[in-house]
Amino acid sequence: MRAAIAAEQVHVDRLYAQLDDMRVHAAAALERAWRSGTVGTPGARAEREAFLRLYAERVRTLNGVEQRLCFGRLDLVAGEIRYIGRVGMSDEQRRELLVDWRAPAAAPFYQATAQQPEGVVRRRQIATESRRVTGVQDEVLDVAAFRAAGDTDAVVGEGALLASLEAVRGDRMRDIVATIQADQDRAIRAPLAGVLVVQGGPGTGKTAVALHRIAYLLYANRERVARSGVLLVGPNRVFLRYIDQVLPALGEADAVVTSTPGELFPGVVATAVEADPVVAIKGDLRMAAVLAEAVRRRQRTIDRGRPLDVNGTRIALRPHDVRRARDRARRTGAPHNVARRTFVLDLLGELVKALAAARGVDPDAESRESLRAELYESMDVRREVNLCWLPLTPQRLLRDLYARPERLGEAGGSLSRRERELLRRDRDAPWTPADVPLLDEAAELLGESELAGSADPGQAAEQQAEVEYARGVQETFGGSDFATAEELAARYAGRGPVGDVVDRAAADRTWAFGHVVVDEAQELSPMAWRLLMRRCPSRSFTIVGDVAQTGSAAGATAWRDVLTPHVEDRFRQVELTVNYRTPRQVMDLAAQVLEAAGSSVRAPSSAREGRHEPQFVRVPADATAELGAAVASAWRETGEGTLAVITAPAAHVAAAATIRAALPAGVVGSDSDSLGSPVSVLTVAAAKGLEFDTVVLVEPAAITGESARGLNDLYVALTRPTQRLIVLHAHDLPPGLAG
Repeated sequence: MRAAIAAEQVHVDRLYAQLDDMRVHAAAALERAWRSGTVGTPGARAEREAFLRLYAERVRTLNGVEQRLCFGRLDLVAGEIRYIGRVGMSDEQRRELLVDWRAPAAAPFYQATAQQPEGVVRRRQIATESRRVTGVQDEVLDVAAFRAAGDTDAVVGEGALLASLEAVRGDRMRDIVATIQADQDRAIRAPLAGVLVVQGGPGTGKTAVALHRIAYLLYANRERVARSGVLLVGPNRVFLRYIDQVLPALGEADAVVTSTPGELFPGVVATAVEADPVVAIKGDLRMAAVLAEAVRRRQRTIDRGRPLDVNGTRIALRPHDVRRARDRARRTGAPHNVARRTFVLDLLGELVKALAAARGVDPDAESRESLRAELYESMDVRREVNLCWLPLTPQRLLRDLYARPERLGEAGGSLSRRERELLRRDRDAPWTPADVPLLDEAAELLGESELAGSADPGQAAEQQAEVEYARGVQETFGGSDFATAEELAARYAGRGPVGDVVDRAAADRTWAFGHVVVDEAQELSPMAWRLLMRRCPSRSFTIVGDVAQTGSAAGATAWRDVLTPHVEDRFRQVELTVNYRTPRQVMDLAAQVLEAAGSSVRAPSSAREGRHEPQFVRVPADATAELGAAVASAWRETGEGTLAVITAPAAHVAAAATIRAALPAGVVGSDSDSLGSPVSVLTVAAAKGLEFDTVVLVEPAAITGESARGLNDLYVALTRPTQRLIVLHAHDLPPGLAG
């Protein structure tokens, strides 16, 4: 092995020397672009900005691939040796030094087998620490070719995959680029177009597949995907922080917007918790019809004439005119706030005639403008017009609906009386994640509100000049990086979003993403799927999840149910069936719980046998001292690894306080969202998608009792450990664990 390591070290040294040289050239190019200044023609300024983005992205990519730059090698039948790594590299003579793992030439590293070697004689895994080769392991796929070539030196070990599974976990997810398995690789390299569903049980690598797929799609379809960006939706901020190092390590992060379901409406961060029945109602597709009717009910008519005072002249607002203006506005098919402009202009036209008749003047073009200006300034006119058709924000529409029973009664004919009562809440109640799809639906129905007042003539002229300048930039460079000339003008004037695709896309509710990736997708409601489909009109999705782990009252029980309304049967589904995280002993327990829950989904099989049997410890009720002592003991035995204590939501705060008091300062995170400490205290919802060396599960009966899908939640909790599971319980164990 020493000779093999020494030989590989020579090539790895060459690769890192090349990487250092590439970094120097990229940094110098970025510096030259900065020094070029911002003066010159619109084309020159746009060209400079394009180069700044290009070189900055290149510098970030090269810095991100420092660790495990090269991790594999293929010896091919034709005698070629092909090294596989995080980024592609060539020397000055354009000879290939390293193949990007996403390139077609690297696919056999993940897909070749002894039955189908795909021209591969030997596959070698190369382990490195910093820039030093620490080990190699070989798989000979074509024995005859290996012997024919005179090779006898194959280094055999336990395998890179099993070594990575036994490694201690940290507070951040690691990429699996060196150990991607064939079934995972097929999902990663699936075509961009259409909807791909990756169904997989706990520990099957769904999240890793999703993240590596993002990196692959940005590599294989950069022009199509990067310019409009990728939206990555994760279940919570704990999860997003856990995975935030993976994409930079794969050389891709600049075109990815990350969000939780509660952050998908710009300007709102919804984290409040509400009861399962309320979540189920808000997630129901009937709410789309409720909101549409609520908007229509804000477009009112009058049943009798309303007197108006316009600078001392009295006229009347007639029911017939209001009704006709409303009908004409509705026929435009435009959203409420946009159609309001038609309503107002039509109604003011009738009022201009009435005002001219009352004053006995001829309504020619000049006098009409003067009379219209008076009507605009009349408080009576503005009040009555707004009462008939008020400009609305999504927030106001929804708050009015919740806080005023009569409005919900008018619009909610499809809801039962009990359901309407459950939706009732005060106007100042905080937003919940289930509100976000409703806010987005309301925004679609309302459209942008009209601008209030008119700009100063000088300011308007200046803004128009900026727009003309921006339009020249677009015409020069095709405008591919900018949504509109107006937006680009605002950006240069310091009034708009500054930055790349990520900045603009995150702030723009109407942005159309090139691809959307949803993790823990089984938790999303039908209304949330409506929102996401609007974010990607091309319907290019990667959906990863496990319907056996659904915990939300509005979540999915079958992928077909949530996708058919949007794409009918035009989606592909692949299934990952091997659990690489959870030891067999723990997974066997989890499978029993899944069966007790009545799920039709089959639990995945574990790839390895664990070294520890699950422990069940019976403790007295309200045994805070025992809880603290048990966690302290587990923490000492875990050593350098990570430990999570998972509790029912109602017990979470008290358990965190008890455990914090039992352990040294700094060992337990300061809040439930912290993963930077050796011990984390989490609810099941916060633990979704995460993994820990040791899990202490507190009172399973409380977890199953606090949710309509409690056994699903218990299944999730049981499958978080990579090494040890300890169950503390005062009450009898739930079905699946009993006995």
